[in-house]
Amino acid sequence: MILSQLLNYVAVLFFCVSRASSLDTFIAAVYEHAVILPNATLVPVSPEEALAVMNRNLDLLEGAVTSASKQFNCFLKGHTHSSFQGDSSTRVAQGAHIIVTPEDGIYGFNFTRESIYPYLEDIPDPQVNWIPCNNPDRFGRTPVQQRLSCLAKDNSIYIVANIGDKKSCNASDPQCPPDGRYQYNTDVVFDSKGKLVARYHKQNLFLNEDQFNAPKEPEVVTFNTTFGKFGIFTCFDILFHDPAVTLVRDSRVDTILFPTAWMNVLPHLSAIEFHSAWAMGMKVNFLASNLHYPLKKMTGSGIYAPDSPRVFHYDMKTEEGKLLLAQLDSHPHPTPVVNWTSYASGVEAHSMGNQEFTGTVFFDEFTFLELKEIGGNYTVCQRDLCCHLSYKMSEKRSDEVYALGAFDGLHTVEGSYYLQICTLLKCKTTDLHTCGDSVETASTRFEMFSLSGTFGTQYVFPEVLLSEIQLAPGEFQVSSDGRLFSLKPTSGPVLTVTLFGRLYEKDNAPNALSDLTTQALRLNPKTEA
Repeated sequence: MILSQLLNYVAVLFFCVSRASSLDTFIAAVYEHAVILPNATLVPVSPEEALAVMNRNLDLLEGAVTSASKQFNCFLKGHTHSSFQGDSSTRVAQGAHIIVTPEDGIYGFNFTRESIYPYLEDIPDPQVNWIPCNNPDRFGRTPVQQRLSCLAKDNSIYIVANIGDKKSCNASDPQCPPDGRYQYNTDVVFDSKGKLVARYHKQNLFLNEDQFNAPKEPEVVTFNTTFGKFGIFTCFDILFHDPAVTLVRDSRVDTILFPTAWMNVLPHLSAIEFHSAWAMGMKVNFLASNLHYPLKKMTGSGIYAPDSPRVFHYDMKTEEGKLLLAQLDSHPHPTPVVNWTSYASGVEAHSMGNQEFTGTVFFDEFTFLELKEIGGNYTVCQRDLCCHLSYKMSEKRSDEVYALGAFDGLHTVEGSYYLQICTLLKCKTTDLHTCGDSVETASTRFEMFSLSGTFGTQYVFPEVLLSEIQLAPGEFQVSSDGRLFSLKPTSGPVLTVTLFGRLYEKDNAPNALSDLTTQALRLNPKTEA
């Protein structure tokens, strides 16, 4: 009996180790971190006080790293961890190969240029071949880099973290800031031996990031591992061409690493919704680690494959962080190229006699049609974009209104970027004026849907978001002729089904200024052009 049990144990152990050594797949981890903020002050604190705050956050990150690296589940059903979430079918003996932590996760936010300075370190170019854990004083005082390096080395795991970099400059540099230094929002990657292998300075700073400088040119940062080629960018970068699209199109990375401090904006820009859509649209793995700070609507992390989310987390109710793990292909399988206008350009317009109305979605004026029947075919157009929808609801409720919307224009609030969007969405109330407002719950399920549009871009990101801010893995797909269609009745009530297109080349179009002025006048009638 004992011999039989021993042989079974050896067989299971061999199976687990053989899987873990495979380079065809890897275990990814992301940690949604409930950040500890420093006391609000405009006066710079001492380096010691700054380090004390950072160490409190690093203590929590260390717990996540240790848990991720030590997971030993090997498909043992029913095993759970208080901060672990993942599909049991993806649990394997190997601990995570790589873990991503959030933007601002080590020191928080709400800084001025002066007050963040004590939190910054000089982060060298990775070409210097440096393991801070072994040689911490090589580039001056670097306690945070030293601790991250030792964490990676001691746990044999790649660690992705976000910290601040400082670089001195002088009058010989015409762009040198008045205080004589550049300050960068910076992602760093340490390999499983503690070596600094990547450093990325965020290009597209958000509106309130005055404490940082953007690099003079976008940095395209990649590194190779035994489990694929990786690229990295940060938060707001995802909405722009450089470096995000360049990493996939030109550098041909397998997996994107994405530290973020993402504030959810419904109906189209909630974190799990848009990040999973970007992974599908760009055909790459995507590891998104968000801050957990519900007061600022910051939550939503996930591990996304090109075909479907592997695991995701959205929690506006608790104050706790969450560790996610999942298995991914090291090299995602190629999928057919999508011609996003092929199907839609051959469809005759439906329901053009129905009365159109306008509605505002995140400050953009959409053209809408109400879906008045339990099922049917509808078409709505704006400028060069026509959106076609075929659908059938499970029931047509009198207390809920859905609409088909189109937007083709320059978005100009909290950033300027050109969009083409086709969307089926639930209106907040039965009043059509609320179509486009933020909605988190619904009651109507759909038996089927098929959405397409005459897009002028190859960069289209397919979104399906269900009630209570849930994704719908395995319930839809995109065809090579540009249709986003359901594979089965939806598992939950629908908030939105959307094709979110980006026309990067029109971000700086000649009419951008006039569009911006029009938008400003609409938002503030007292503004003078």
